[in-house]
Order: sequence, then C-alpha cells, then structure tokens
Amino acid sequence: MESLSVYHGAITKDTTVRLLSSVGKDGSFLIRNSETKPGVYCICVLFNECVYTYRLYQALGGSWVAESSPGVQKRYFRNVKNLIAALQKPDQGIAMPLLFPVNAEK
Repeated sequence: MESLSVYHGAITKDTTVRLLSSVGKDGSFLIRNSETKPGVYCICVLFNECVYTYRLYQALGGSWVAESSPGVQKRYFRNVKNLIAALQKPDQGIAMPLLFPVNAEK
C-alpha cells in the first residue's frame, strides 16, 4: 500500500474530510488506514461536499475487494491499482467515480 501515491497512512476521518474538502472537486479521493479495523484500509471520495468511505481489504487468497452499495456484487482484484482503475468508471457501486487522486506528501 505504501507504494501508492494516494495512500495517506493513519490519518483520521477529520483530516480526510479537511484534505478532500480543500480540493473541493467531486471525485477527489485518497486511501487511508481504517481507524476501527486493524489491517483494513478505506477509500474515501468526495461527492456533493460529503466524504464517502468504503472499506478496502485483502480477502483470503490475496485478492483485494472494496465494499460498495448493498446489492452490488463484490469484485475481486489482483492488486489495489486494478481496483482503483475499476472504480474510476461510472456505476461501480460507489457514490462517485474516483477521478482526482489526492497524493500524500512524501
């Protein structure tokens, strides 16, 4: 995960909201550690001035999956980059496609 430019590590939900709101563009996104579930990550995306958060985790066998809206079939990906690429398209079970990466400061 550390090799992804959009991975911000252990930032809080409040920090996430500030970062994405400061960009102010629907579809701005980043990845952070979950505050409540160890070993789980969150993809956070801005839409209509709200930040939507979807858990991202590694399933048995090593594939990656992101939670989505109820009724949307789970899709498994070989790596997180492929998962992000899929979520950049419309109608993937999240509030807004991932359009504008918010890169972490190195």
